[in-house]
Amino acid sequence: MRAGYLGGRSIAGLARDHHVSRGAIRTAVADLMPEHTAIEEDVPAPELPVTLDMPGKVADFLRAAGLEPAERAALDQGMTVRRGQGYTLRVPALPSVHRQLLDRCQPLDAPSAIPAQRKARREYANRVNTLGTEAL
Repeated sequence: MRAGYLGGRSIAGLARDHHVSRGAIRTAVADLMPEHTAIEEDVPAPELPVTLDMPGKVADFLRAAGLEPAERAALDQGMTVRRGQGYTLRVPALPSVHRQLLDRCQPLDAPSAIPAQRKARREYANRVNTLGTEAL
């Protein structure tokens, strides 16, 4: 079994060969070769995509801005939800991409910006900032 597992055989194939369940093979691998199943403690967990609602005024501003390909793809994947007179863009992206998008719309927070744009950016900033507190 050890040679088969190290040779790249699937767990399902090994289970069929030895007439046992796949769970039994996984347990045997964990017991006999812990170095192959040990969890790396120094490796950070991968970021998972999260979906945040982005106000339409922020989305419109970002679409006109020069974006990186990952940022552009996140906006393109967003789903438009009609909200009264405007809309909200439901954007699925990694938290790091949401933070990049928030940084890109910094000009909307300037005193010269329209109050509705400042409020829209502030709402999006609050949603992005909650991502940091949920991870703790």
